[in-house]
Amino acid sequence: MLDLPLALDLLVSALVGLAVGVEREWSGHTTGPDGRFAGIRTFTLLGLIGGFGGWFFRDGQPALAAVIIGAGVLFPIAAYAATLRRPGTTTDGTTEVAAMLVVAMGAASALGHRPLASAAAVLCVLLLAEKSTFQNALQQVAAHELRAALQFAGLALVVLPLLPSGAYGPFGAFQPRPLWIVVLLFSGLNFAGYIARRVIGETRGLAVTGLLGGLVSSTAVSFTFSRRSRAEPALALPLALGVVAACTVLVPRVLVTSWMLQPAVAAAAVSVLVLPFLVGSALIAFVMWKERETRVSPTPAEGSGSDPLPLASTPGQNPLALATSLQMALAFQVVLFAIAWVQQAVGPTGVLVSATLLGLTDVDALTVSMTRYGADAANVRVAAAAIGIGVLSNTMLKLAVVVSIGGPRFRARAAVGLLALAAAAGAGIWIGWP
Repeated sequence: MLDLPLALDLLVSALVGLAVGVEREWSGHTTGPDGRFAGIRTFTLLGLIGGFGGWFFRDGQPALAAVIIGAGVLFPIAAYAATLRRPGTTTDGTTEVAAMLVVAMGAASALGHRPLASAAAVLCVLLLAEKSTFQNALQQVAAHELRAALQFAGLALVVLPLLPSGAYGPFGAFQPRPLWIVVLLFSGLNFAGYIARRVIGETRGLAVTGLLGGLVSSTAVSFTFSRRSRAEPALALPLALGVVAACTVLVPRVLVTSWMLQPAVAAAAVSVLVLPFLVGSALIAFVMWKERETRVSPTPAEGSGSDPLPLASTPGQNPLALATSLQMALAFQVVLFAIAWVQQAVGPTGVLVSATLLGLTDVDALTVSMTRYGADAANVRVAAAAIGIGVLSNTMLKLAVVVSIGGPRFRARAAVGLLALAAAAGAGIWIGWP
């Protein structure tokens, strides 16, 4: 009688080999003076060898299974050794390694892991077929960027598991592991902003530059663009749009941070922050549509004396901006102690007053602190309102910056946008008031 599950297992075993074999044939690795040993038929048979090995193991014959699978693995190794003896042959062993993987995937399928074997086959074929794409991408990676990626992996995979997860200090506000997660969060955001700037570029419009700068510091964007507006008054409208864009992207940045740390607070904050985000997006879309024929380069004119946007990381520096992330985490810890004290001494009203002041200095630290405050379900709506108040006070700070530092034309345009955002934020706070 036909064993249908076994037949399906063996079919998947053959198909994973067939898929890899097709790619090897298609890419030309089986032909020419440097041709390798296996094509469609050989890879399909290797998948079946692995499949039968896995089936014998399930049938209670592990010794026979080991012999079959071992032979399937040894075959590409012997073929590789024989290939190297040919004059002029390269040492590339990708095909042989893929053949050993096909045996393993065939065995995995026969052992009842068909989805895993199928997924591994797709990944294997993708890696083989996109060789040139991966090589070209690797050539674009600078040494300091690779170091930053390795540093982030070490911070996340080595340091984080070693930190204790308990609460220490006054009010139990010092929690090493959550605090380190904050460092990772800010470093990851800095790295993401760095990559985005490299992919998109900083010369495709001041609105895009403002959006990308807002991923790191919308306040820095406001200071820089305000100062630049005095040196280049002709760029008043694009610079003002860049400030509005940086303040608009602050909203999803706050929501993403809140959602990663406390989804309930993020859900409550949506009703508070959705209006300023919609208003900011509408302003950006309207101005960009109205100025769609205008092409203004954000690159400072030669000799203008204006400075580029001082984002947290620039090419040649550490994309993680780890020092900045540590400073933010330290500020966040100080805020945690302050919030804990205010919560105990004054109650929810004091938290809202504190949010107004803290929003003037560091919205990120306030956001993370409020997610901790909102860990208690009773405080979720208060925490969301506090985040909205912090965003509003931060917007008013930027309004003061552009009015006091910016050039006349820039000042008028940026002030209109920031006032619209502030009004929307105030309405959102009223809607979501606890």
